[in-house]
Amino acid sequence: MMVSLALLLLGVLAAVVAPRILSRAEWPEREPVVALWVWQCVVAAVLLCFALSMVFSAASAWLAVRGHVFAPAPRGVVEAYAFGTGRPWSGVLAVLLAGGGVWTAAMLTREVHRARRRRRQARRELLVRAPVLPGEERGAEPLVVLEGERPGAWWLPGAAPQLVITTAALRRLKGRQLDAVLAHEQGHARARHDWLLHCSGALANGFPQVPVFAAFRDEMHRLVELAADDVASRRFGRLTIALALVELNEERGVFGPGTAPDAQVPQRVNRLLTPVPRLTAARRLRLTAAGALVPVVPLLIAFGPALPALR
Repeated sequence: MMVSLALLLLGVLAAVVAPRILSRAEWPEREPVVALWVWQCVVAAVLLCFALSMVFSAASAWLAVRGHVFAPAPRGVVEAYAFGTGRPWSGVLAVLLAGGGVWTAAMLTREVHRARRRRRQARRELLVRAPVLPGEERGAEPLVVLEGERPGAWWLPGAAPQLVITTAALRRLKGRQLDAVLAHEQGHARARHDWLLHCSGALANGFPQVPVFAAFRDEMHRLVELAADDVASRRFGRLTIALALVELNEERGVFGPGTAPDAQVPQRVNRLLTPVPRLTAARRLRLTAAGALVPVVPLLIAFGPALPALR
């Protein structure tokens, strides 16, 4: 029972403290790809803490569960955990955590179905605005140009991602700006950022009171854009993609006074126009390794008592 409580407390502590630590750090602005990795590792560690706590609580409460969990383990391993008997709180905790796991799976499933429905609806609308001509194959074109008075460019995820751009955007974007915008959208498609957004949204909607999940969703929306900006800027330059963002969003009022409808766009432009040197390769490697080690901590707590018994 002590192991399950330690894992539960660790998960709660990480869920509360980790967002505050990461929000105060300055390096995610410089290395959004590394930040995406670290955030995923932190969330994975929190979920792993709760899952392992559920398993050990159930093993402490019910002998049948203990027999299945520790079936291949030597007798000394089971004795090392000192489960004992007659602990009703273990069963209550296991049921509560199991309910949380079922709710998480339900939220993820709902988000996947909603995403598929939105994707099908978007493709139907695209087919209406850009019908397939005789001899063309539906969905075969990676780039679709739409008639539109407002400049815009976006990508439709799926098995065959499609980039969509309006004629107004083609008129406004000059020179290599169009190439930079397409590279930005292709960066989203190659990295499959849609899956990160779906998972973070499902966790935040399912557990709105958990700080780490709400921060995870907000940071995913911000960091995927920064990462795609960096992909485009490395090929076409920071000034080019910054000017392209201004051209695409100038008419939307995001650069005017007052509360902007999309405050991230001015921040992205300022970041591109006032570049800060990237972290050294050694520091990027250290941050990546540190992120990978975060989920290892609950594993060490879970299997720590069994290690001496295996010697």
